[in-house]
Amino acid sequence: MNATPDKPPLNVLFLCTGNSARSILAEAILNRIGAGRFKAYSAGSMPTGTVNAHALDLLKSLNYPTDEFRSKSWEGFSGPDAPKLDFVFTVCDNAAAEVCPIWPGQPMTAHWGLPDPAAVTGSLAEIGVAFADTYRMLNNRLTLFVNLPMASLDRLSLQRRLDSIGTSPGQPGSAE
Repeated sequence: MNATPDKPPLNVLFLCTGNSARSILAEAILNRIGAGRFKAYSAGSMPTGTVNAHALDLLKSLNYPTDEFRSKSWEGFSGPDAPKLDFVFTVCDNAAAEVCPIWPGQPMTAHWGLPDPAAVTGSLAEIGVAFADTYRMLNNRLTLFVNLPMASLDRLSLQRRLDSIGTSPGQPGSAE
């Protein structure tokens, strides 16, 4: 089910506090696996201003283009010129607890909290494992998301599915 002029892609915003790692990874993954059906964006409540170098390195190693990624504020998605959002997902606990802007169009929302790989200290290998784990969990959750039968789910059923995906450990099939 690709987007058509009659059916544009569904817009998805991933929120985190700093918009430097988890939300960036989620944006990259969904734009790849949901190409044509979904358009992903990311933002933060208090953006760091830079994308985490480990996140960029991981994405580059997986053949993602990384030139377009930047750390940006969620305020850019709440104004009249913002894209109409269909879904808004928080991927860190701090952003889930914050008072979010009013999103135009009443998008569906869910919290998909994950550990912050940018907070991991240790060797480069340990940090790399943390980023790879976060990528894997996001990829698995987003695979579940893009395979939801959107057209056949009412809003309440879809909300239950979104919440279930967010509490899953990110394993395929765990939120079915």
